Amino acid sequence: MDKPGEMRAFVRSVELGGFSAAARDLGLTPSALSKLVTRMEDRLSVRLMNRTTRKLALTAEGEAYFASAKRILIDIEEAEAEVTRFSDHPKGMLRINVGVAFGMHQLVPALPRFMEKYPEIELDITVTDRLVDLVDEGADVAIRTGVLRDSSLIAKKICDMHRVICASPRYLKKHGTPKTARDLLNHNCISISGAPHLRKWPFDTADGMETVDVVGTINANNAETLLQMAAMGVGIIRLADVIVADGIRAGWLSPILSHIHHAEPLPLSAVYPQGKHKSPRVAAFVNFLVETFSSAPWRRISEATPLKK
Repeated sequence: MDKPGEMRAFVRSVELGGFSAAARDLGLTPSALSKLVTRMEDRLSVRLMNRTTRKLALTAEGEAYFASAKRILIDIEEAEAEVTRFSDHPKGMLRINVGVAFGMHQLVPALPRFMEKYPEIELDITVTDRLVDLVDEGADVAIRTGVLRDSSLIAKKICDMHRVICASPRYLKKHGTPKTARDLLNHNCISISGAPHLRKWPFDTADGMETVDVVGTINANNAETLLQMAAMGVGIIRLADVIVADGIRAGWLSPILSHIHHAEPLPLSAVYPQGKHKSPRVAAFVNFLVETFSSAPWRRISEATPLKK
């Protein structure tokens, strides 16, 4: 392997905390990667890391080499991206990180069109609600909701998502349809666990914003579980329209209190590290996201139940 390849193997081993994870990332075996780093140390006549059965620990020389190697690899990537940025045929591996809701309901169904348009791009997709460090995870681009906190990253807004209160027709037939915000206190409102603020449902009233602290018999750590429970008539949910829109169009969910509910627009953005914007793969994917989702195509809910912004 050439020197940049050795550097990449060493850097990914440090970033991912071990040879096994780095080997999977680079398509090598752990033993091959370990031998590669050892051979590099022999060539440099210096020990870069101390190995234990549980972790890798950098030596002082290793810390210095890691910082320099990381900068060099970024420079190489940016140089290659600059050379190929006018190419009509982006190619190579694109690592994507996306949350479960948007990933499963919107991104995955749209990806065949992206792959047809860019057949030389390979996709490595991680679908998780865990907030990850893009650099540590080696991701090229992530799709995130909310306000970006890491100023070292670049964000390209795709659209705004809205929250919707809804329940199944079966639940509403059995328990009645809430007519006012306070009526929700007499209903089973199921919510995301570990997020107390999501139990405070906001409404626009003549006296200003009012919040109702809802209660329910079920909490779950992901929206998909709540969606399925609501579909089975267990309770009322308040989730992003990107999740519930299909159910509303199909008729197995019905919006509630849309005329007073504050939908609380939440920005959806493509996020990527500095320098990645020069990558043709990243540019192609971000442009695809904006072209495909900027109009929030899932928001085709009847005008009889408009979302209040």
